Amino acid sequence: MTLKQLNIAAGIIRNSGKEIFITQRDASSHMAGFWEFPGGKIEAGETPEQAVIRELQEEVGIEAKAPVLLKTLEHRFPDRIIMLYFFLVEEWQGEPYGKEGQPKRWVKQSDLKAEEFPPANEAVVSALKNNEF
Repeated sequence: MTLKQLNIAAGIIRNSGKEIFITQRDASSHMAGFWEFPGGKIEAGETPEQAVIRELQEEVGIEAKAPVLLKTLEHRFPDRIIMLYFFLVEEWQGEPYGKEGQPKRWVKQSDLKAEEFPPANEAVVSALKNNEF
């Protein structure tokens, strides 16, 4: 059996007060109920940077400026392999909100909790908590 392979671009939206904007995964999605850094699938012909800019516009209504790739991680689930591209977004136009009706919140970077995120995000959440980014 060939595992499904997904490439995902995620935006770590951080304001000047070192707060991170996160959204909650929809009840019908994979890893439902977990909090996440907004983003989504990289489309054919798109770079990860183009994807994170598009996804942040679609999901949270902002125009990301100069996202910086922080980390790329591969995570294996029993039914899929996910390649995650995490971008730091500190400049944007607009005010982020749950454009698709999803719950959202700002969290102090130091208050992020890895157990609230999908397991694939653990290393990035830990690095943010420890001020490595």
